Amino acid sequence: MKGKGVGRVRLSAQIAGNIMARKPLAIAVTGVLAAMASTWAQAQNTDDPVQLETIKVVAPGQASLTVPSLPEVKATMRQVPGGANVIDSESYATGRASTLQDALGYSPGVFVQPRFGAEEARLSIRGSGIQRTFHMRGIKLLQDGSRLNLADGGGDFQAIEPLAARYIEVYRGGNALQFGSTTLGGAINFVTPTGYDAERFRARGEAGSFGYNRLMLSSGGVHGSLDYFASVSRYSQDGFRDWSEQENWRMFSNVGYRITPDLETRFYLTYTKTDSQLPGNLTKAQLRSDPTQANANSLMGRQKRDFDLIRVANRTVFKLGNSQQLEFSAFYSHKQLWHPIFQVLDQPSHDYGLGLRYINEMPIAGWRNRFVAGFEPTWGTVMDNRFVNVGGRAGARTAKFDQDVSSYVVYGENQFYLLPELSLIAGAQYTYTTRKQKDLFTAGALDRSKNYQRFTPKAGLIYELNPEIQFFGNVSTSFEPPSFSELTAGPVIAPVFAKAQRAITFEVGSRGRLFDMAEWDIALYRAHVRNELLALVDPVTSSPLGTVNAGKTVHQGVELGLDVELAKMFYLRQMYLFNDFKFDGDPTFGNNQLAGIPRHFYKAELTYRHPEGYYLGPNVEWSPEKYYVDHANTVYADSYALLGFKIGKRNKTGFSWFAEARNLTDRKYAATTGVIDNARGIDQAQFLPGDGRSFFAGLEYRM
Repeated sequence: MKGKGVGRVRLSAQIAGNIMARKPLAIAVTGVLAAMASTWAQAQNTDDPVQLETIKVVAPGQASLTVPSLPEVKATMRQVPGGANVIDSESYATGRASTLQDALGYSPGVFVQPRFGAEEARLSIRGSGIQRTFHMRGIKLLQDGSRLNLADGGGDFQAIEPLAARYIEVYRGGNALQFGSTTLGGAINFVTPTGYDAERFRARGEAGSFGYNRLMLSSGGVHGSLDYFASVSRYSQDGFRDWSEQENWRMFSNVGYRITPDLETRFYLTYTKTDSQLPGNLTKAQLRSDPTQANANSLMGRQKRDFDLIRVANRTVFKLGNSQQLEFSAFYSHKQLWHPIFQVLDQPSHDYGLGLRYINEMPIAGWRNRFVAGFEPTWGTVMDNRFVNVGGRAGARTAKFDQDVSSYVVYGENQFYLLPELSLIAGAQYTYTTRKQKDLFTAGALDRSKNYQRFTPKAGLIYELNPEIQFFGNVSTSFEPPSFSELTAGPVIAPVFAKAQRAITFEVGSRGRLFDMAEWDIALYRAHVRNELLALVDPVTSSPLGTVNAGKTVHQGVELGLDVELAKMFYLRQMYLFNDFKFDGDPTFGNNQLAGIPRHFYKAELTYRHPEGYYLGPNVEWSPEKYYVDHANTVYADSYALLGFKIGKRNKTGFSWFAEARNLTDRKYAATTGVIDNARGIDQAQFLPGDGRSFFAGLEYRM
């Protein structure tokens, strides 16, 4: 909620709609999109004066064609018939801005918890990737519209810098069609500033408990038709736990060039170097006794996750008159991973892809209409080298795989306005993707190859009660082939690749603002999932044992965000999740709850805001019920409540500062857990302690 001195309530709740599909008609797509543009243009010989472009010309700070302004993105969100929201980076710059939880913690529908108090996180939307407590699956992560995930769907969080984002777009479930996402969870897009909206100079430093420190420098500007932005940041911490040190260096930059008033191209360069110690999971007894200790196996194996990442990308936008637009994007990334865990993984990888999208907002026979279509091919290759872990060093080789992924997505969506206040949306995707593995160690004994393909349609509607209040609903489908880490995880490689997970999701909800004092976004969803990908884990060592397909499962819940002005200058920001994820008549687990995510989760912050920029107030994080660690529902994580406090002053220019306290009661709790199939009621090493009492402060200068 952004206060202009006037309080607002922001009630957000989002429902999960899942869809995503794509068609591998790689060659035809470009011609089809061009034909659509031509045919549509001929059908409407109008040169309609579109308000949108007028807004772009007049709006200060929005001079880029390739990167929409924050107001434009908010307007786009209102055309989504389901869970979607945008996070202004100013909303989390008022306190420590380090982890994904700091940035996304109040985003409706997003469950995110740090695993070691650091940037490695448990990230899930609508139960996506529920068995993946590391590296994520089921959500498409993007940087400036191009994928951050590996081509097979896996991903790392250390490549993300919240302080280098101007805003973050969150599209839950099937509402992420415009990014070619086919996952249950949707997509999250981190958008960096351009020279048009960045500060000429910005410096920010943060420091605090457990040896935490962070420094970020950035600059941006415009010189004629050229604009630029660049940021450099360094982050390190000793960590709350033993063996949890982390150090990251990141650089984000982009240069844009306005070739003509209707044509702009922008190049991106990103570099990340990250070293992270992995303290591992504890038993509940160990957590209660001493949550700062590391898992013995993690210490013995000197377990870490270190990688260097370099990424280049381009985005080019060509406006075809006032109502049509053609977008082209391309990216390439190279990652060098060194990962001593149950084995030493040495994995160089290369990922690259293209994107083509066409947008047409011309009326059809006088009726308002918006059409979007696109094509997104991606490719990736990983050289998977595995060795015996000898105290964190590579011993004898155990495996060598050449793994290749290709994916082709074709999508289209049309929004037609039957009435000025009522629009109908229909869309679909077709996906064709391959997984190929060549065994270079045992003479092809473990060669594998599998193709996955599916058509995933979507339909929805939006009704606007008035310019401030909307109601929406949709039915969508999703499709998720397994990643290579799920296909080849563990000491034994699966004899056959797992099936793709698929689902159909029903969603209804509302978003709006009332009397400039309340703003909300709420959604209720129910997803019927088939072949859900669930991991098997060694309960003693926490090593992966492989991935299996469940039969039928159900994911349903409520996503709610609510901000309200309780009194003059007093604002209450809230986020609530109801997560009801369960098996549906499973032969082994019956109707048990799926493990790993709390059934109820609530965050709130009460803030006093002075017109001169001062703010202060308490905050709370509450998990009111125990939740299970195993699918057999025999071992659980305890409920908890955390209390914090924040004070500071935020200025648009000059100096800003903050001081923050977290977990003031020094509660011992599990921030998140591992997930196993059956613990048989025995306390297992599946608990990841949250940080104890901690204090942080920061100083920032902007000009």
